[in-house]
Amino acid sequence: MSKVLNASSTFFKNILLICFGSLVFTNCNSSKKEHDDNLVFRYNEHKNISSLDPAFSKDISDIWATNQLFNGLVQMNDSMQVEPAIAKSWTISEDGLTYSFQLRKSVYYHKHTLFGRDSTRAVTAEDFEYSFNRLLDPQVGSPGRWVFNKVDSFSAVNKNTFKIRLKQPFPAFLGLLTMKYCSVVPKEIVEHYRSDFRSHPIGTGPFYFKRWEENIKLVFRKNTLYYETNSQGQHLPYLEAVAITFLPDKQSEFLQFAQGNIDFISGLDASYKDEILTANGTLRDRYTDEVNMIRGPYLNTEYLSFYMDSKLTEIQSEWLRKSVNYGFDRKKMMTYLRNGIGIPAYGGFIPKGLPGYKNTIGFNYNPELAKVYLEKFKEETGIQRPEITITTTGNYLSFCEYIQREIQKTGLLVHVDVVPPSALKDAKANGKLDLFRASWVADYPDAENYLSLFYSKNFAPNGPNYSHFKNDLFDTWYEQSFTETDTKKREQLYTKMDSLVIAHAPVVPLFYDEVVRFTRKEIYNLGINPTNLLELKHVKKYD
Repeated sequence: MSKVLNASSTFFKNILLICFGSLVFTNCNSSKKEHDDNLVFRYNEHKNISSLDPAFSKDISDIWATNQLFNGLVQMNDSMQVEPAIAKSWTISEDGLTYSFQLRKSVYYHKHTLFGRDSTRAVTAEDFEYSFNRLLDPQVGSPGRWVFNKVDSFSAVNKNTFKIRLKQPFPAFLGLLTMKYCSVVPKEIVEHYRSDFRSHPIGTGPFYFKRWEENIKLVFRKNTLYYETNSQGQHLPYLEAVAITFLPDKQSEFLQFAQGNIDFISGLDASYKDEILTANGTLRDRYTDEVNMIRGPYLNTEYLSFYMDSKLTEIQSEWLRKSVNYGFDRKKMMTYLRNGIGIPAYGGFIPKGLPGYKNTIGFNYNPELAKVYLEKFKEETGIQRPEITITTTGNYLSFCEYIQREIQKTGLLVHVDVVPPSALKDAKANGKLDLFRASWVADYPDAENYLSLFYSKNFAPNGPNYSHFKNDLFDTWYEQSFTETDTKKREQLYTKMDSLVIAHAPVVPLFYDEVVRFTRKEIYNLGINPTNLLELKHVKKYD
């Protein structure tokens, strides 16, 4: 109890230090209002926004913003199902190679004088051809060009039909097309602004760009021409505007939320987690009347990875790797270090929220079995004082120190080495670390994205297989999954691959992350999804 009180006391002591930032924020909002504040959704982006051009929507802060301004052929709902967007329907050939999309005829770009007399025009298949070619253009330098690595060709068949042909079958391809990289953009606007399109975006989304004072405030307004409607035929969105501020400090952001100056915060930062949540992950009483908390699975697996090509005998031993996996209590770790937010990784590498997660049996806390496996290692190798080193960054030091304390109770000596994030990234890519902390956030919502980390042809630094795990049977199943068009059979392959990985223990799954969102009570219909995409077109705001 005293620990919680001390954390809370520390929080309120820091409020005086934040007052200046609070005054600045208030002054920003005290300027002449352009619309009814009741219909404005306000949030803060502490990481800043680098570009409003969807071709550069790599970071979550940019993705959240561009998602309000742009659409693609298809979109993902909160249940991770692909739905129509600008494409009203599509067909896939029997060989899984050709995708034909039929476009809606009444999707219009946001108004701009360059469109001529009517100040807008409808989207055509030629716009998608231009947008995708732009994504591939090396002079543009989009970080999203990899999305089309498996694409052989694409073309506008006619004004309303767009066709894509793949080099090989890839069942997750529709999920890739939901990424903001694949948004449609108008050629005449992009070529007019060129690199300045980042700050003069014109799209088709539920909101249009109004004003951007970089590092201060960004404003979007309601797009009255938006094509989507609700089940009663009413046009979306409901909000009149979105206002984004850029306070760089998470604690300042939380204070603004607590005072009602912003409507929403996402995630659980150490600076305020004990202030708003109990140790069990529920809202503290003083916030229950004004705040809603929503949480759900996030497509992110946090883990430790062994380097399978390591010269250390300890790392090469499956007995020792399994001993580490059984040697600490994941549930206890989540309770004390994350206030219960996150799902202990008792399954495989595939996180909760994706097909293939349910059926894989992983590692429960079993210290006695951990000791047995460690003894087997000693008998097999003759090494009586085995030791390992976990390399991590400062942000995850508390997790690694917890694991260190618990595993050492089994008789394994554990060291923890803390390095800067850039050093960890470089060292793990080049095979310089024997055991390191890592995480994998899905680029697209398909289990294949996670299993690609164990495919032998993806060895780092040329791919995401940082562990250098190699198994011929796994590779066969992985390649088979690309040609399996039956969803259930493909899920079975995913589960078999995940189970095989866990059986050899090249990784130590720690937890499957969760999305946590806090909103003011006036906010309705703000959903939650495993990719942590901010979707505002359905949001309503009432007094």
